[in-house]
Amino acid sequence: MMFPEEQHSNAVHRFRIDCHCSSLCQCGSMNNSKCAIAHTRLRPRRIIRCIYMVGFMDLFGVSMIIPLLSHHVKSLGASPTVAGIVGSTYGVLQLFSSTVVGSWSDVVGRRYSLLTCLLLSGFGYGLLGLSTSIALFVLARIPVGLFKHSLSICRALLSDLVSEKERPLVMGHFNAASSVGFILGPVVGGYLTEHEGGFYLSSFVCAAIFLLNAGLVWMLPWSETLNHRIDANANSKTKPSKSYDELKNSVQQNCSDKNHVRHTNASAVRSQTNGGWGWRDMSVVQPAWRQLTSVWIRIRMVASSDMWDVFLVRLLMAVSIMLYYSNFSLAMEERFQLKPKVTGYLISYSSMLGALAGCLVGPVTHLYGNNMSALLLHSTALTCTLIFLYATAPNVWQVLLTSTFFAISTTIGRTCITDLELQRGGAQASGTLIGAGQSVTAVGRVVAPLLSGLAQEVSPCGPPSLGVVLGLVAVGLLFVRTPKWDSKTKVKDKSPKQ
Repeated sequence: MMFPEEQHSNAVHRFRIDCHCSSLCQCGSMNNSKCAIAHTRLRPRRIIRCIYMVGFMDLFGVSMIIPLLSHHVKSLGASPTVAGIVGSTYGVLQLFSSTVVGSWSDVVGRRYSLLTCLLLSGFGYGLLGLSTSIALFVLARIPVGLFKHSLSICRALLSDLVSEKERPLVMGHFNAASSVGFILGPVVGGYLTEHEGGFYLSSFVCAAIFLLNAGLVWMLPWSETLNHRIDANANSKTKPSKSYDELKNSVQQNCSDKNHVRHTNASAVRSQTNGGWGWRDMSVVQPAWRQLTSVWIRIRMVASSDMWDVFLVRLLMAVSIMLYYSNFSLAMEERFQLKPKVTGYLISYSSMLGALAGCLVGPVTHLYGNNMSALLLHSTALTCTLIFLYATAPNVWQVLLTSTFFAISTTIGRTCITDLELQRGGAQASGTLIGAGQSVTAVGRVVAPLLSGLAQEVSPCGPPSLGVVLGLVAVGLLFVRTPKWDSKTKVKDKSPKQ
């Protein structure tokens, strides 16, 4: 933590830089580019790296537990039917809580919502380590299902910190860091399981990781976060808020008087664009009814917006990709007599490529000129083609080839659809939009196993073949709607800046 004097000194330094940039911006177009470069250098790289670490540790801890859940619930005496019902508890809770918690993070702020989610998720995993009965197991899954939205809030926070052009690059790196944690977690979890009481030990380690993450989030310099959020909003194409303009005007006036700058009220530095609230004044202290009303208004605005097409594309592709993975091991054994060990190596290879592909998102979006609609269309078409090649593969080598490019296309497509949701809905409600997207994906998690079971009755290639059909529907929808999205974007770019 920094002392108040250090925070005041840093605030003054940032004010002077902003003042210098403002004077540059008044000198002409060349100086405007210099101002943009200076603002880019102010991007809170240290904070962003800390958020990457939070994402890595989050999925590292969760992936330690996921492979062990079904085995543990069966060891408690649950029948296959009861085990399936218990396993679906998490998905159902996520379905209804994702949008609510995401919208709540827009209302109370990222810091308190992220801390709440991490602490209650850690409590749930700690309770899982005490689950010696099915009732306790279900009870432990409830807080996790309701509040395990830390990754969504981290994405919303990253969206707050960077400009619209930088967002795909940062989101890609965050997904890459999280994916690496998801790859390494099962290795540690499998090692701990070999010891006596390994599941309970893994649960406590996971709970400790979430508590450690909460401590890291608490120590982040949130005053810097909000100042950089103001800079990111100023560099974006959206209209600056009134509080931002007032802050800049006050800075320019104070630049002429150094003594007055030294006595600037620190609370003005920490003010943010959400109605001029500072993080110390966030609406955590507001009555619960006011928070619920604000959450309901935000959810209603998203539900009534013209974004059904984006969410439908997300749902179709989520189900299609889940159908691809649903019976992958069984299909490899039945079609090519591949041993589970070799199939595990193939899945690990694909997962590692997916993690590395997160670093390619930035260069690819730059190659497309930040045209996310076109990039989403092409990545969706490529994903659909690769699923078809997998379903009709005559040998393992074609499966290996399709898995290589499938990991890359799905990683890029996932980042594209999130960025497109934020573009269409506006970054001011990023938590609500990302939460709504997660709710749509949760619907896919509920629907995909049912469709996979029905398709497997026909053929081992049934699930991916059905995935191809759903992918073609998504491609057709994108062909129809992409021109309308592009026209809206052009109108928005041509509109006069106020």
